[in-house]
Amino acid sequence: MTSLQFSLLPHRSVIAVGGADRVEFLQGLISNDTTKVTPGRAIWAALLTPQGRFLNDMFVVDASPGGEADTLLLETERERASVLARKLTLYKLRSKVTVEDRSAALEVAVVFGAGADKMPSITNAPGGAIAFVDPRLIELGVRVLAPAGTASALLQARGIAEASLEAYDALRLRLGVPDGSRDLKVDKALLLESGFDELNGVDWKKGCYMGQELTARTKYRALVRKRLFPVSVEGTLPAPGTSIHLHGQEVGELRSGSGRHALALLQTEAARGPGPLTADGVQLVPTIPPWMRLA
Repeated sequence: MTSLQFSLLPHRSVIAVGGADRVEFLQGLISNDTTKVTPGRAIWAALLTPQGRFLNDMFVVDASPGGEADTLLLETERERASVLARKLTLYKLRSKVTVEDRSAALEVAVVFGAGADKMPSITNAPGGAIAFVDPRLIELGVRVLAPAGTASALLQARGIAEASLEAYDALRLRLGVPDGSRDLKVDKALLLESGFDELNGVDWKKGCYMGQELTARTKYRALVRKRLFPVSVEGTLPAPGTSIHLHGQEVGELRSGSGRHALALLQTEAARGPGPLTADGVQLVPTIPPWMRLA
């Protein structure tokens, strides 16, 4: 057995976008540069409202290593995949693209641990599984898209031990990385409050996309006053959405969490300054992850 572990991600799913115009079609919609997607290299991106607020996050993956040419796979939230597929279909207009919700056909797993990025490729495994290094942080490992019901056997056959979703979630939370609408409020969250710049989720040179104007203005006018921070919890984890206070004043809100770790949207000065920060009477200790750039 290797020291690597894998977790199944049942809350994630896949949409297929195929056709001759697939790259150009997505290029005008999402925050990252779709032309950078190649076999084995994925991007992380978001679809925004016209006002620049978060709607969906997604990994964009070239499907050709899995035996499917002229197709991009969007790994996204399962519960919201059908709505996203319908929205993309509405945007098609005369573009030569097809949109297919593959929630029932594909499942998602993640392999993590030291050296996960050097894991032997499973891309040519029977059944058309596809693997790619997480483009946000190398510590987040390798994500695997596989036919439904096959990922566990496929990875265990390579000597990789299965771990709970909580084990992977603990890693993600310690690193301060958001997980879709668990951490970004739909129709409200801003990408630059949520780490999309430093975590390679925005391309500043790609040209226009929906919501670009507010995203660019937020960056170049230095309008970011709140950020998602990892926090350790000194007690029982309060529920997501619980207000966070500093010296009696509200300075943020708790987002996703597990055990002693969580993410919190905090005023940057509150995260930097002396505490104590509390949520529902429980003390929180924020950290600034190495990847984060603060003004």
